[in-house]
Amino acid sequence: MKIGEIEFGERPLFLAPMEDVTDIGFRMLCKRFGAAMVYTEFVSAEALIRDVSSTVRKLTISDEERPVGIQIYGRDVDAMVEAAKIVEQAGPDVIDLNFGCPVKKVAGKGAGAGMLQDIPKMLEITRKVVDAVRLPVTAKTRLGWNHEQLIITTLAEQLQDCGIKALTIHGRTRSQMYTGQADWTLIGEVKRNPRITIPIIGNGDITSLDDADRAFDTYGVDAVMIGRATFGCPWLFSREQLTADEKIDILKQQLRINIERISASLRPNETPSMAVKRGILHTRRHLAATPLFKGIPNFRPTRIRLLRAETEEEVIEILEDCRRLFR
Repeated sequence: MKIGEIEFGERPLFLAPMEDVTDIGFRMLCKRFGAAMVYTEFVSAEALIRDVSSTVRKLTISDEERPVGIQIYGRDVDAMVEAAKIVEQAGPDVIDLNFGCPVKKVAGKGAGAGMLQDIPKMLEITRKVVDAVRLPVTAKTRLGWNHEQLIITTLAEQLQDCGIKALTIHGRTRSQMYTGQADWTLIGEVKRNPRITIPIIGNGDITSLDDADRAFDTYGVDAVMIGRATFGCPWLFSREQLTADEKIDILKQQLRINIERISASLRPNETPSMAVKRGILHTRRHLAATPLFKGIPNFRPTRIRLLRAETEEEVIEILEDCRRLFR
């Protein structure tokens, strides 16, 4: 399977771009455990061209995580083109267009999945971005705005005709948000369409490698993208059977990586201790969501301790207490 000149081999697994989740430390852990492609947190085109520092920081990538994609979203054609040019200078391997984010602050303003209500503008953005940059341009979208507008089979052909090099399809409509079950049947229909020559990447409800294998076998997709199931679980991409001890060590490493990364680039008027707290806050969502602790009896008080911990030492102590629960 290839995107442009990038060779991924057979049945590759991709890490989905996720706001406040796919920072560089997490991406590198997922890469270490087998993710064939990772994406940065998605980037607002408007914020990027205004040079908003928190947005510009999302463009930081490392050669160790390649191939890596940067995903942009917006509703203005010129802004998306300008943002794509800025992103190209950051040196990713792929520029991805976000036509699938369903959250109100994005889709409600006409960007992300909101583009599903303005297909002519979506296609105009796609054509103009493809023409403006040298890097491969890909896109991610959903089945349609709602179940009365399941347009993906036609839309996939239209986006391909605009020049994209791959298409990721999340098997839900915008109206579903993240509820219900992802419907992969239309993803499979797109893949079987003889007019479609670009890779089709399936996304939605993949929580294990067995799920990914079934998606490849049943729907014939070229790659599978995994999103929310990776929270606190960067080892999800690996077929290696890790022990609970090893997984706790990985979570501790993720904590250290986040603290070191954030401490190395202090915000104006930010003290080192404030940066440490930010690193902990950024990691706690993973610690609270990790499947490692599911099934442990009476774990709720420990989860609350994790969510309230404010120092690195506190978090490490709680993780060590968790380690003892497995013995």
